[in-house]
Amino acid sequence: MSTSEKTDTGPEVYTFREEDIQRAKDLVGVFQAVTQREQYTRATPDVMRNFARSYGDDNPLFVDEEYGQDTRWGGQIAPPMINIALTKGLLADPVPKEQRRPSFRGIHVFVSGTTTDWYRPVYDGDTLHSFQGFESVELKESEFAGRSLIVTRIHVQFNQRAEVVQTQRVITIHTERHESKKRKKYNAIEPASYTPEDIAKIDEIYAAESPRGANTRYFEDVAVGDSVGVMAKGPLTTTDMVVFHSGGYGFAPYAPTASRLAYKNRKRIAPFYIPNGQGVPDVAQRIHWDSEYARSIGVPAAYDYGMMRDCWLTHYLTDWIGDEGWLESMSSQMRKFNYQGDTHTITGEVVGKRVEGDRNLIDIELRGTSQRGEVTCPATATVVLPSRETGLAILPTAPVELERVAAQMLARHGRLRAEQRRAARA
Repeated sequence: MSTSEKTDTGPEVYTFREEDIQRAKDLVGVFQAVTQREQYTRATPDVMRNFARSYGDDNPLFVDEEYGQDTRWGGQIAPPMINIALTKGLLADPVPKEQRRPSFRGIHVFVSGTTTDWYRPVYDGDTLHSFQGFESVELKESEFAGRSLIVTRIHVQFNQRAEVVQTQRVITIHTERHESKKRKKYNAIEPASYTPEDIAKIDEIYAAESPRGANTRYFEDVAVGDSVGVMAKGPLTTTDMVVFHSGGYGFAPYAPTASRLAYKNRKRIAPFYIPNGQGVPDVAQRIHWDSEYARSIGVPAAYDYGMMRDCWLTHYLTDWIGDEGWLESMSSQMRKFNYQGDTHTITGEVVGKRVEGDRNLIDIELRGTSQRGEVTCPATATVVLPSRETGLAILPTAPVELERVAAQMLARHGRLRAEQRRAARA
């Protein structure tokens, strides 16, 4: 929980409680099964296609049910970031009181950066489970929001065979909402506007884009200094945010919903619902599509999710890699907000080329740059490419210790499920 108080001029404001901060620090290194589902629990052709399209990706590997049959993958595979929309909750033993995560109710949270490692594809019919834990917790003073807590979480996704599919380390910044409102750091930022000529220039980039597809990119054909191309994203609109949600992101853990379900959710997590200008309780998550609300907490307009830009960056990379390559890892930072109306141009170049054992690796630096000339999301990535000499791109091996934890959690899930079935028959 967080400490709350009434003000004379507005609703309750929430601040950190010292015991919550200490609890977070005590949980570093403790893994817990994820018992809550995401919007989807099983990969299907429709789920994979809709998720890819939600951030503007038309790569046939991800959106065409039959295309992948003629590739090394043997079928349709999911986009790299599918984990943010696809998880089935595990059955697990109750978490001891001393290991329960602090809720930080009323505290604003946004994603600052991620590091993701991918080990194997997700196919039609696969189910993803997950466990997670805190890797680090740091308290600091932020120029934007005053007192803030920087938390790095590790999320481990594994399939129904206890095979680790990917790991994702997410840096989140927790801030006290009323503190961010007091600071006017971003007041000088003007909303973007466009002429027909401006839109035509963006459209020229879109018209030149396409996934590399079956035109195999071989390791031998890549040189340090090569451009990875140019991709456009934007101008960002409310429609973009609605479509991104339609792909499955953003429904856990707060479960925004409608009508009677929204009423029940409001009773469950009342501080998440902040009255809008009409006095109607609405989700704090609307900061991503409601510019009036965004301005009320100190930023000039609604802004995107950090995970949306991670999707953009992986889109850029997988378009370049082609059907036969593999995105092995990516680290990104979200250094600036991406406001409604902003346009991003994604560019990158090859900065390294190496062979490790039987694996042919390419290192890439990439970034998204706004129309203001600000690099808002710098990133680095490593991809594996096939070789004319040695053949297929060899995928990395998942950490044995994480697969051991996955197997233990899946086995416990199975035992608890069997107990539930026996109890139901009794």
